[in-house]
Order: sequence, then C-alpha cells, then structure tokens
Amino acid sequence: MKNVILSLLCILTYISVNSQNTLSGNISNKENQEGLEQVSIYFPQMEKGAVTDSTGEYKIEGLPTGTYKIVASYIGFLTFSGNITIEKGSNTLDILLLPSAIEMEEVIVSTPFHKLQRENVMKVEFAKLSSLKTQGATTLVEGIGAIPGVDVVSTGVGIGKPIIRGLTSNRVLVYTQGIRLENQQFGAEHGLGVNEAGIESVEVIKGPASLLYGSDAMGGVLYLNPEKFAAPNSTEGDINFNYNGNTQGISSGAGIRTSEGRLKYLLRLATNNHVDYLGGDGNRVTNSRFNEKDLKAGLGYQATSFKSDIRYNYNQSNLGIPEEVGLQTTSRTPDLPYQKLDNHILSSNSKIFFNNSNLDITLGYIGNNRKEYEDHHHHEENEEDHEEDEEDHEAHEEAALHMKLNTFNYNVLYHLPKSGKFETVVGVQGIYQTNKNLGEEILIPDAITQDIGFLGTTHFHLDQNNDFQMGLRYDHRNIDGKAYGIGGEEGYIAPLKRNFNSFNGAIGYKNNISEQFTGRINVATGFRAPNLAELTSYGTHEGTNRFEIGNRDLKNEQNLQIDLALEFQNEHYEFSINGFHNSIKDYIYIAPSGTIMDETPVFNYLQQDAILYGGEIGFHLHPHPYHWLHIESSYQTVFGELQTGDGLPLIPANKLTNTLRVEFNNTKGWWLRSNAFVSVNTSFKQGKVSTFETVTPGYTLLNAGLGGDIQFLKKSMNITISANNLLDKKYIAHLSRLKSDDILNMGRSVFVGLNILL
Repeated sequence: MKNVILSLLCILTYISVNSQNTLSGNISNKENQEGLEQVSIYFPQMEKGAVTDSTGEYKIEGLPTGTYKIVASYIGFLTFSGNITIEKGSNTLDILLLPSAIEMEEVIVSTPFHKLQRENVMKVEFAKLSSLKTQGATTLVEGIGAIPGVDVVSTGVGIGKPIIRGLTSNRVLVYTQGIRLENQQFGAEHGLGVNEAGIESVEVIKGPASLLYGSDAMGGVLYLNPEKFAAPNSTEGDINFNYNGNTQGISSGAGIRTSEGRLKYLLRLATNNHVDYLGGDGNRVTNSRFNEKDLKAGLGYQATSFKSDIRYNYNQSNLGIPEEVGLQTTSRTPDLPYQKLDNHILSSNSKIFFNNSNLDITLGYIGNNRKEYEDHHHHEENEEDHEEDEEDHEAHEEAALHMKLNTFNYNVLYHLPKSGKFETVVGVQGIYQTNKNLGEEILIPDAITQDIGFLGTTHFHLDQNNDFQMGLRYDHRNIDGKAYGIGGEEGYIAPLKRNFNSFNGAIGYKNNISEQFTGRINVATGFRAPNLAELTSYGTHEGTNRFEIGNRDLKNEQNLQIDLALEFQNEHYEFSINGFHNSIKDYIYIAPSGTIMDETPVFNYLQQDAILYGGEIGFHLHPHPYHWLHIESSYQTVFGELQTGDGLPLIPANKLTNTLRVEFNNTKGWWLRSNAFVSVNTSFKQGKVSTFETVTPGYTLLNAGLGGDIQFLKKSMNITISANNLLDKKYIAHLSRLKSDDILNMGRSVFVGLNILL
C-alpha cells in the first residue's frame, strides 16, 4: 500500500509540473494567407484539442512535455499531420492548409500508432456514421455493409452480423468503447447487438489482425468509435427523429455533452421500433418486427499528463425470428419465436503521459443476457394471441434458451519513447469469460474461457517515401467446460479441458512511389481457437433443423494472408485496387454424416484447409472546376473453397456500386449545406456455393436521396430523405438466412431523418 501511495504522489507531482504548458498559433489558407475559422486542431493520443476563432487563432492548454502527433482538419482543405515537441512554457505552431476537393481525412484509432490513413502501412477502411445514415440503412450493421469488402449475413432486418471478405461470426472481432464485444457471436441468429446511437465512425481492418487483437481476429476487425466529449468549456445537445416507411419504423433519440474544466460528461438515449417489413411483392414477412432501447453515458477527466474516461452502454432488444410470410399484421410486439437481449457494456480507458512515452490501460466488462422463446404449443393461436404483449409472453412461457455470458477484458499498451525513426508499442491483453445456462435447452455448456496475449509492434519511418511496420505476438487460451446431463443418457455433454496456443506475426511496407501513387504490401498471420459450439454440440439445433455433433479434438484455425494495395490520388481523381490471398489451415466447417438421429439428419464438425482470394477496386472523380460533383464506383469480389474444391458457405456475391453525388456549401443564408445522390447497386449471380446453399440470381437496386443543413430559429438542423430499392425490386440476397424459405428481402423503403442541434 505504501508503494501504491508513493506512485500516485509521483504521478500527481508530474501532472502539476506540466500543467502550464500551452500551444498556440494561427491556421490560414495557404493560397491567400487568410485565417480559417472552425478548423479542428487535435492531439490524437491525448484526445485534446481546440477550434480556431474567426481570425484563425487557437490555443491549447495543459499539455505534457514530449513529442506528439498533431492533426489539423477542415472541410475543403487537405488534412495536416505532423509531429511537434512540446517544451515547458509557451509553444507556438502556425499551419498553412492547402485547399483540396479530396475528402477530409481522419485519424485511424484501431491501430496503435494513431496515424492518418495515408500514413498507415496497413490499409484501414473508415466511414462516418452520418455518411452511412444518409443511405437510409435501417440498422447499424446494414449501414456498415455498404463499406467495400464488408457484407451482412441477415435474418430479416433486425438481425444481422458483418462478414469481411467471406469470413464472419467468430472469425471477425467487433470492438466497441475500446473493448472486444462478446455476445455469443457463434450463433447464426445472434446479431451485432449494438445500436447506432452514440457511434461516431466505423473502421474496418480487412484481414488478419491477431497481432493487435488475438484470437478470432483472423478475418478482420470492425472497430466502432464512440462519440467524443464536447469541446473544452462548452455544452452541446441534439434530438433526432427517423422514420422508415417500409417497416413503419420509428427511431428517436436525444443526447447532451458538456465539458467543464477537467471534467466531461455525456448522456444519450435512443429507441427503435419496427413492424414486419414489406418484401418486393407487397407482403409483410411475419415476425420480422423488432424493437430496442439504448442508453449510453460517459464521464471523463483530463489533466495535463493523465486522462481517463468511463463509458456505459445498456441495450435491450426484442427481436422476432421470421420463418414465413403468414399473418399480415402491423403489430410491434415480437411473436414466438423471438429473442430478448439485455446487454451491459462498461469500459474505462486511462492514459498516463510521460516524456515521449505513454501508458494506455483499457478495462471492460460485458454482461450479455440472452433469452430465446420458442413456439412449441401455440400453432393454433388466433390473431388476438398475436397481439399479446411482451409481459404476457414471459408470464405464460419460460425461455427455452437462456444464456448469461459475462466477459472481463483488459488491454495494457505501453508506447515506448521514440528512438530515432522507430515507434514501438508493447502490451498484454486478455479476457476472463464465464458462460452459464439457465434455460431448459442448451446450445453450449457452462464454461470458463481465459485468454492472455503478449505483443510487440514497431513502425519504422525510413524517409518521406518509405515506411515499415512489423510485430510479433503470443497467445494462450484455456477452455474449461462443465459436464451437462447424465452420462450415457441422451443429450449428455462430457466435461472439457482444452488449451490452445499460437504465435502470430505481421510485416508491412508502404512506399510513396510518387506524389500521387502509394503502394502497400502486408503479410500477416492470424488464428482462431474453436468455439464451444464446435467443440461440444450434441443435439438438435432448432434454427437449422439438424442434429449437430461437436468435435472435441478440433485444432486452431491458422491463416496466412497477403494483401497488396495500389492507390492513386490527386486533387480531382482517386483510384485504388486491393487484392488479397488468404490461406487457412484446419478451417472448421460442418457437414452431414449421412445418418439420422431423432428424425433429424446428423451433422459433424470437421476440419480441412481452405483458401479465399479476391479484392476491391475503387474510383472517385471530383472534376475541376465542379468540385461539388462526385462520381464514385466500387467493385468487390471474393472466392472461397475447401481443399476438396467444394465452395465455402456465406461467400458474398460480386458487387458493383456506381454513385453520382453532389454537395454544395453556402456560408450565408438559412440553407447552409445540401447534398443529393443516386446510386445503382448490382449484385451478380452467385454460382459458386457450398454443399448446403443454392445458386442466387443477380439483381440491381436503385437508391437515391437528398439532404442538407439549415438554420432555423437560431438552431442548426440536418434533414435527410432517401429511398432504397426505389423500383421495388423482388430479390433475395445470397447472404439472407431466409433464402432457403424463399422469403424476399425488403422492398421499396423511404427513410426520413431529422437531427436538431440544441
């Protein structure tokens, strides 16, 4: 205890010594030397910054000594990025920004070095949630599916999970509030489980990220960035309302953020409520309705050399599981079968800044309470029964499946002092997870899972044109599964004790071939330990109508992926081509045994080597002098097959997207900004399918939208109107889990959104 107190005193002393350091200066237009107002200048590592005044002046106080990256960004100008050494006392930095029609760049936070994308060795896709919402997506995961290389495996509208270059579920990690999201993601009907409210942006690492995140990141990482706290000594608030004409969906929310001195607060509430969606044939898909309530809160403290924030998210979701096109109703209460989810996410992130180094500590807890109610005895229900409310469901029927998953996360990273051109990060990460069953049925047994991983990674900036990045990691996972049932009787699951270990590494090189051309090559390995369902299943899986038998002898999946990227960018043209080849050793899959148990076909979990390959092509034109005009195209393709030549399941169809977009800015009057777009999305025929899939015909969808920012009664408002599947096309997506029942995807959907800044 004495040593702890002395350590805290040392930290507080260090904080107070550095408390008077400031940075000030002017940010101007390089072409005419005029000061720029409302430019954001920001230290990514410290998450501290300021905004310029009407003359372009800024001042940031309470900075620690040392060398840090600083970023200045403003719409219509090329983002500035550089390093500055903060010394004791007053420091100055003047910046000249160059006008550019290129989209404003953002700092990538899913990799440990916090660089702009053009500075990263690893290619990371970035998208602001506000941009995704203008496309009229009904849910967060549907919006994410618009990012090149990302698709969605869906069960209706309310249940969806991301798929990155043909890999999904336990092969893709999701991070929210800086911690890995654990919510029984092995299940086909277990969706993302995160509401869009309070999510500011999305980053996607496409390819093995086990070096940074450990097991399950072999396919990639979806990183959700929460909204930032308010600017220093300010208060911001907003209310929003959204309506989806297809699902009669009503989404509303409100948030407030405030910053006073060293303390910061935020609070956000949201609700989401939808009836059964309409397919392209005008019929509603029975029990595709869903509703959710979401609360997010945050508390932050920021001193000179220490910052910490605590965030909490509670989400309650009620999700109908569609099985047919039957009774046509606009009830908002899910019918049987349905899921009820209660999800608690509590996280804390603390950073301590030393001279040229810092310690980053992230701790988290996720409590996932999942209940599934099944329709065993209610086939003769009349329409009145379908209208019974949620409380009546629970009063008359216990949950058939009830799983409680508690996960504790820790992630400690130390950013070593910069040594010449080297930036190095070392760390330790891990989880402690317990799974407990409380229902009459089980999919996986009660179990304890423990992970620990050690990593080190280095970025080497050789010169202006050459950057290298490399790293190494070791992971250990222990799974302790409890016995279920009585030995020798049906449904018995024997106890399980398994240990899994893996070494993984990554190396990458970025070369600025010329002022416009950039090339990247990355080679990385990843791994995934088999999950409890694959190891221990023994019984009929109602959702798939098969008797699944796990394999207790499964080994790690291990993959090696090579990524190549070439990018061209000037003031008016952008072009990129990305290719990958992913070799997976001991890929885990499920296949029929040819036998029958309980009048149900038996399926076994097996392993076999597999490969995936493909890539993405992107083009963006914003011609001179029509900077308001944007013509965008993207194409993506993925192929996947087992060593035997059989196709892998859930491989997305090839997709081509063409978009015409216009944007106008007006500094005077009541109409500040406006935009509009027309998009043609083509999904080609998917003929290379797995043993249990059928060929999916191609289809083309037309989408359009418009919106803008207006000033009304001294309030700033954002209005969005968009329409997806404008021609009411009848189609079934290859990645729809309702495809086997010939249930159509959503027909025409008109979306109206209003956001008011208070």
